[in-house]
Amino acid sequence: MRPIILFVISITLLVGCSFSDDLMEHDLPSLGAPEKPSSLFESNGYTMIGEKGKLGFIYDETEVMRFYPNKIQKYMWHLWGNPEELYGDFFVKGKHIQTGEQVNVLYVPSLGGPINGADAHTPSHMSLPLPGLWKLEAYVRDIHYGSIIVEVHEKQTTQ
Repeated sequence: MRPIILFVISITLLVGCSFSDDLMEHDLPSLGAPEKPSSLFESNGYTMIGEKGKLGFIYDETEVMRFYPNKIQKYMWHLWGNPEELYGDFFVKGKHIQTGEQVNVLYVPSLGGPINGADAHTPSHMSLPLPGLWKLEAYVRDIHYGSIIVEVHEKQTTQ
């Protein structure tokens, strides 16, 4: 009789521990690290923001290059990858990380060829409406190609 009681107690404890582990893994919100702007990297002497060897645009943290609300700026996008995959329309959607607001940032019907060490490129004019962090989602022919997080600064200082 005692082995059966010990067996039932053991199974009850195992099932209870497994159930509480499932609750902890699936039902609680994740407490991941807060979002931050993407890393800067170098390519053929140019500083870019994005993911080295995949996707980026010429950018640095100078006042001239920074994003400011509703200020149209010129940026040169660069993409690395298989040339057969880098044809067709290229578009970027932006999502404000704090509010969830979404905007269409950029659309071009086709990418240009190799430049600055990248396999494809396109010049662009971009503007974002609100200060804060924005996640820019890039697509080639409706296929998600990568993401870049940028900061839109409150206001431009005068010199």
